[in-house]
Amino acid sequence: MALSPMDVTRFAAADTARAARMLNEVRTARLSGGRAPVAPRPVIEQSWDRMLRSGVDPEHDFRSGLLTPEEVLRRRECSELRHVLPVLREALLSVADVAHHIMVVADEDGRVLWREGSARVLRRADGLGFELGADWREEVVGTNGVGTPAVTRRPVQVFASEHFVRSQATWTCAGAPITDPRSGRLLGVVDVSGPLETMHPATLAWVDSVAKLAEARLRELHTRSLDRLRAVAAPALARLEGRALVTDRDGWTAAVTGMPYLDRVVLPKSPVAGIRWLPAFGACTVEPLAGGWLVRAAAGPAGPDATRIVLDLAQPRRWSVRVLGGAEDWARELSPRHAELLYLLAVHRGGRSAAGLAEDMFGDPARTVTVRAEMSRVRRYLGTYLEHRPYRFCEDAEVEILLPPDLQDLLPHSTAPAVARRRVSPGVP
Repeated sequence: MALSPMDVTRFAAADTARAARMLNEVRTARLSGGRAPVAPRPVIEQSWDRMLRSGVDPEHDFRSGLLTPEEVLRRRECSELRHVLPVLREALLSVADVAHHIMVVADEDGRVLWREGSARVLRRADGLGFELGADWREEVVGTNGVGTPAVTRRPVQVFASEHFVRSQATWTCAGAPITDPRSGRLLGVVDVSGPLETMHPATLAWVDSVAKLAEARLRELHTRSLDRLRAVAAPALARLEGRALVTDRDGWTAAVTGMPYLDRVVLPKSPVAGIRWLPAFGACTVEPLAGGWLVRAAAGPAGPDATRIVLDLAQPRRWSVRVLGGAEDWARELSPRHAELLYLLAVHRGGRSAAGLAEDMFGDPARTVTVRAEMSRVRRYLGTYLEHRPYRFCEDAEVEILLPPDLQDLLPHSTAPAVARRRVSPGVP
């Protein structure tokens, strides 16, 4: 008979010590192959499975070397998270200090770049290796509130022996990923941590809300930068005839002339001035502009020249699509949702309707509005190579999928039923 997962937050809020003992029994039984009193939560069980496959030692604490203070400072100065640190501090630190928590901010590599809060708790964190410059990737230190949200791309609370490594069982943490709204790329994780007795059932929702505030702040900063670029672009576009647009360095459109407005265009990974080939327009003249690029399209759009599309899902958190063999090779990093959609289209070369994709993604064929909205975003950068009615890759393209060595690691963030089935059996439709 299948066991129901324990409601950790309610149980721990009512009786922290008893919940911790119960979770220790669950962890011991799971690692020894015995019968657990209750099932671990799915997000925790999936993480434990990844740890067992990757060889993390559950009984011994392993710590990689700390970054030097100079490297921590360099990463801080390069990280987009520096722009939202005031938001994180204002929303988290005052409460965290009173509740005997600390706030930890790590970059996309799981390296701790900022760590603030209760001095007493900071000293206890030192004993766990939760220090500035430490590596808290899941594959290094096991299930935790920094590394696990980075893998799953969703907020995760880890309490007591839900941590895979025994030395962390005296700790509780809740972390949420922060993504770049311009690209969907993971920027890092914000985490609130403390000793077991500081656990509160509302902590995860609190941290997730603050992460969303940080992302909203990044969107606001991006909008302001586009407004500044638009002011620079207006005089340049006024002098031009034909189709042209001005984008920022990430391809987001500030202004257009002679053509419908597009939110974003795909630029070469390292654009340089001259004749370039862009998926949406074909041959274009690209010129640098303060803060961005001036793109002047040729008289007519070009058809798909690519012979090969490579969907790379082999890396743990960095998925991409590459178009090879056309007038110019190009690549784009994918958000978690777009990685799911393109994977499903790649394995269904005959195509999928909006209802079919909704069934694949959510187990609900009625959720077509969400699917159509996401596919419209995908087609803004891959439209030359995608057909619709049904959605599918164009017949002229050879599509290759690069998968992780262990299919259990395929898109680990994904809860899509079709992806879950393929983790178990790649031939299942």
